[in-house]
Amino acid sequence: MKRRWKLSIGLGACLLAAAVLLAGLDAADKAFPPPLDGAKVVSAEVLDRDGELLRAFATPEGRWRLRTRPEDVDLRFLKMLVAYEDQRFHDHAGVDLWAIGRAVLQLVTHGRIVSGASTLSMQVARLIEPRETRSFSAKLLQFVRAIQIERRLSKGEILELYLTRAPYGGNLEGVRAASLAYFGKEPRRLSVAEAALLVALPQSPEGRRPDRHRQAAQAARERVLQRAAVAAITGEGEAERAAGDPIPAKRLQLPAYAAHLAEVAIRRQPKAEAHHTTLKRSIQSGLEQVAREAAAKLAPKVSLAMVMADATTGEIVGEVGSADYFDASRSGWIDMTRVLRSPGSTLKPFIYGLAFEQGLVSQETIIEDRAADFFGYRPKNFDMTYQGDVSVRQALQLSLNVPAVRLLDAVGPSRLMVRFRRAEIKPVLPPNEAPGLAIGLGGVGISLKDLVQAYAALANRGSPVKLGNGVEDQPGLIEAGPLLEPVAAWNIADILSDIIPPQGSRRLGIAYKTGTSYGYRDAWSVGYDGRHVLGVWVGRPDNGAVPGIAGYQTAAPILFSAFEKSGVAVTPFPPAPAGAMRLAQADLPNSLRRFSVTASGLFSASAREPAPQIIYPPEGARVDLGARSGEMSPLVLKLQGGRAPFRWLANGKPLQDLSRRRTHDWTPDGAGYSTLTVIDAVGRAATVRVFVE
Repeated sequence: MKRRWKLSIGLGACLLAAAVLLAGLDAADKAFPPPLDGAKVVSAEVLDRDGELLRAFATPEGRWRLRTRPEDVDLRFLKMLVAYEDQRFHDHAGVDLWAIGRAVLQLVTHGRIVSGASTLSMQVARLIEPRETRSFSAKLLQFVRAIQIERRLSKGEILELYLTRAPYGGNLEGVRAASLAYFGKEPRRLSVAEAALLVALPQSPEGRRPDRHRQAAQAARERVLQRAAVAAITGEGEAERAAGDPIPAKRLQLPAYAAHLAEVAIRRQPKAEAHHTTLKRSIQSGLEQVAREAAAKLAPKVSLAMVMADATTGEIVGEVGSADYFDASRSGWIDMTRVLRSPGSTLKPFIYGLAFEQGLVSQETIIEDRAADFFGYRPKNFDMTYQGDVSVRQALQLSLNVPAVRLLDAVGPSRLMVRFRRAEIKPVLPPNEAPGLAIGLGGVGISLKDLVQAYAALANRGSPVKLGNGVEDQPGLIEAGPLLEPVAAWNIADILSDIIPPQGSRRLGIAYKTGTSYGYRDAWSVGYDGRHVLGVWVGRPDNGAVPGIAGYQTAAPILFSAFEKSGVAVTPFPPAPAGAMRLAQADLPNSLRRFSVTASGLFSASAREPAPQIIYPPEGARVDLGARSGEMSPLVLKLQGGRAPFRWLANGKPLQDLSRRRTHDWTPDGAGYSTLTVIDAVGRAATVRVFVE
């Protein structure tokens, strides 16, 4: 009885002291402000394009504390929380005097504490300024702090502090961290049973931890469910059904995707709370799953990397820097998407594209695959054999080396490098070396990101885009002109989309190319559809040889698996642009039926006439043909040199039959850039690019 009166007197003293403190609050408020600045320290988050969590970083004191706003949480959870913890939350000013009076009366009547008087504001005060002991002075401090907090913050901001800092056992703080750790989902999608458990845990976070004290957690959840039923927060029978749901038996790991990018984001902006990227979490998850499965089949010390991008915008939607960031045996901490490596045969499509663009070949043009010597450079095929006469289409699909070098010799290595620079792609040549024919077979360094950026232009009808993940660089269109003209890009896609998938993979409707670098150091595969492009690299980060790896056998199966498990729907290729067609070999003009060069790489028909040269319009000219008026005037094309008859092409499309005249009239389809090409009787070509307005 004596103890009961002592408790009553103590609580009454608290009530009286609170009333006194209210009277002089202004002075105390200014002299003794609440520590709200420190209360706002939360875990840094790396987010995907939709705001989904990719990875979080613990606070400096090692807490998982994710900012949680009321709108981030299921509405029924908020209603349960208020009903169970602070029914008058929206009415009081921090301290609920009515609840204190009720608690004192119950104590006197029952001889024990039946219900508490702590408000959510008081609990926030305790969370931001933890007390050492449960004393009356500590409770008085809570009263003061609760009132101060209410004067500074709105009810929504107070609720946000509680949702962010409420303890949930171990180093988990806040509803969002707890929901991810116990249920593996964001709190906006909580079930009734899950919401009730998260309401109950903060009262005794260690004693009710579901992964350690299942029965205590279940009993606490049932009490919350009963209160929710009484308050009509749940429907009829809903609380009873929720009581039968299982209690989570273990704590899950918080999302930890895109490890390399997340580390970069933190290094670049260490004080930022949220780091936004262009990645899509579902795609990133699928790619990382494929990487883990593929790594299990690879030799020790062999890693892999992947980059997937939207070719229409340049946004990187998924990137995997290594097989496993934490695998030291594979140097997993190295981001292999940014490291320069030899691309093998993956640059060949761009050589063929330039040849198509310049009118040197058609898909069914015959080209020789035989031993050749290009001023001392003697390329050989991967299998050390030769196919003889093949079509250009077959040569690219089979990735034959000699035909690719023949075409590169014709179009010029420097022209290829200029096109790459136009698309902001930066292949690196060996020190003090000029662009040479070895570029076509991998004699240059390029990163996986840049290689995917090059193929993104192919997927985007030849128009280059800048790839970006929103952290290291920003995506966007590049206005410097096409990497390849649309007709040439269409020809490449038409050829690559007909390559047989690797063994064990099904057709997906994508175009793809593989490559293997010299000495079996790198295996590549890059594929694309009408919208997305995906690149895969396999090799050792230390540049060591990996006997047996090859683009087709090693990287291509990963490419096809990643395309499937990324979750993106394969987008059909766009319709063929004007002038694009695949002619049978018999329908080609004589000059396009065979691409014939000597061992030195020069055209075999060494005519006495000089090579053809377009003298009007000059390269890069802007020609006003009345496009704005809607009535286009014809443009007179003039050439000199070359051997008649001549074949004219505009944007890869033949203009008319062969002509022996050195002038020709051409009426463009519309305004913009156009590529004009003339081919003489012995296959020599000249090309200019003009802008029609």
